[in-house]
Amino acid sequence: MKRNTIVLFAVLAILAIFGWAGWANWEYRRQAAEKRLASVARGELVADPSAGGMKYLSPFVGKPAPQFTLQDLQGQKISLDSYKGKAVLVNFWATWCGPCKIETPWLIELRNKYAGQGFEVLGISTEGDDLKPDDKAGWAKQKAAIAKFVNEEKMPYPVLVNGDSLSQAYGGLDAMPTSFFVDRKGNVVAAQMGLTSESDIEANITKALAN
Repeated sequence: MKRNTIVLFAVLAILAIFGWAGWANWEYRRQAAEKRLASVARGELVADPSAGGMKYLSPFVGKPAPQFTLQDLQGQKISLDSYKGKAVLVNFWATWCGPCKIETPWLIELRNKYAGQGFEVLGISTEGDDLKPDDKAGWAKQKAAIAKFVNEEKMPYPVLVNGDSLSQAYGGLDAMPTSFFVDRKGNVVAAQMGLTSESDIEANITKALAN
């Protein structure tokens, strides 16, 4: 009887140790994730009395745009750095985003209007499906939905996938659409979050082209 009791206590002690180790590992990962998030510069919406509404303040304005390389719908790798010398609108959007559907025709019109001056739009899809790299069926389904949207809207500019992977690098993509206007030297000159107006977008494009 005593021997069985000792064995039982030993088993319980081992289980407790494994349980504590598992909790400690989870807690370490949680704290590390929080530290990473806390270290990321994030944008915020603030009141804009002059316009009678809100404006988006991005910590990246006046600084180099975070570099990235993503694949387009054909699997070709495209990097932001390859557009140095051009003004670029980095536009984060999603097929499920209603405001994005309103904004897209404006971007097409403005892209065609200023392309001759060295301007391009990079449309970066942020579907938010949290797909794993090896989920071939999931990626195929997502790309099909994006391609359908691109064809329906006749989007003439590059459209890249897996924009969610850039969320932290670009200060948290808390609303769609979110746009960053990058000048010819690769610096962010303006940022917009949410639906604004075609005239606001055009003003920021001309600002990016002027630098």
